[in-house]
Amino acid sequence: MAAAVLTVGAGLGLRAVAAGDVAKYGGDALYTVLLLTLVVAAAPRLSPTRATAIALTTSWAVEFLQLGPVPAELSRRSTLARLVLGSTFNAPDLAWYAVGAAAGWLVHSGLRPARRSPEPG
Repeated sequence: MAAAVLTVGAGLGLRAVAAGDVAKYGGDALYTVLLLTLVVAAAPRLSPTRATAIALTTSWAVEFLQLGPVPAELSRRSTLARLVLGSTFNAPDLAWYAVGAAAGWLVHSGLRPARRSPEPG
């Protein structure tokens, strides 16, 4: 859960020091990293690949949900809904979610202890 807090902090920090596309697309990538940290916290035994696939699929699903009116309506009523669901579909977001997933996978794979194979004999 500390990684989730750090990721949210990184996203808020990015918005504080950057603007425009850097803040927007960096935030998209961090959104998927945050989802990955939550997946790992909820199911720590998942492989990095499976956890990353779940996070990326969820990010894409939320983006495609924005093709309908529900996220925009909820976003008008709630800041939390706007942060979690967004409001409007933006195709480039899909690629930036994949960037975040790849970065998260690299970190998660690097932090995961290597499995030892049994020694012969």
